[in-house]
Amino acid sequence: MRIVVAMRQLADLVEELEVDDSGTDIDREFVKFVSNEWDEAALEEALLIKEQSGAEIVAVALDEPDVDQTLYTAIAKGADKAVKLTGLEEGWVSTHSRAKAIASWLGDQQWDLLLTGVQAADDLDGQLAGILAAQLQVPHAAVVVSAQTEGSSVKVSQELGGGTIVEETIALPAVLGIQTARQAPRYAPITRIRQAMQSGGLEEASVAGDLAEGRPTVRRLYPPEKTGHAEMLTGSASDVADKIIELLRAKGLVKS
Repeated sequence: MRIVVAMRQLADLVEELEVDDSGTDIDREFVKFVSNEWDEAALEEALLIKEQSGAEIVAVALDEPDVDQTLYTAIAKGADKAVKLTGLEEGWVSTHSRAKAIASWLGDQQWDLLLTGVQAADDLDGQLAGILAAQLQVPHAAVVVSAQTEGSSVKVSQELGGGTIVEETIALPAVLGIQTARQAPRYAPITRIRQAMQSGGLEEASVAGDLAEGRPTVRRLYPPEKTGHAEMLTGSASDVADKIIELLRAKGLVKS
């Protein structure tokens, strides 16, 4: 079995982000980029499947800032190979373009299961798994919290609204959007990451420029506007409660 894990880079939200001169993207020159946390969960779930079934794992990502570090880390954790897709435009890449780039590369590959994070912090639309499945014309499941392969199928657990967990069996090949892995993502020591770098296990593959038609475009970004201030309330719990009620009444949010 061959499992492909699609990963991506995001601006580190700990950093102070600024809008660039174009007004349509963040200023990426001095920002640190890190791996998407949901993709890390997808990688961990793939590694758990590998430990149970001996599957081969291939990590794949677009050529984005600091992506080499993420891909080498995936190898250090246990992925068998990592592939960097080049040829797309720089800057923010829409989910549709990302999906079409990955799907176009997969068209020449043999694979059984494709895992990706259920969403990413820079769009939160949660559509990548579904769009990939549509492009590849295979079944998919999203918000997956457990995946275990059973011959030519995969048994998945999904978390629905209100914390309800449902289980279903999906025929392979399939695409899964991983919400969380069965255990926390493992740590890769820096020595193992350096060993992966020295081994030269990172491959490159070119994909066409902008593969998505009708993709959404960013018209304008704005930094958060400061419209008010914080007021610190002191005193006993009863005094603070009375002050909160007074503030709510003053704003007309509660009746007297």
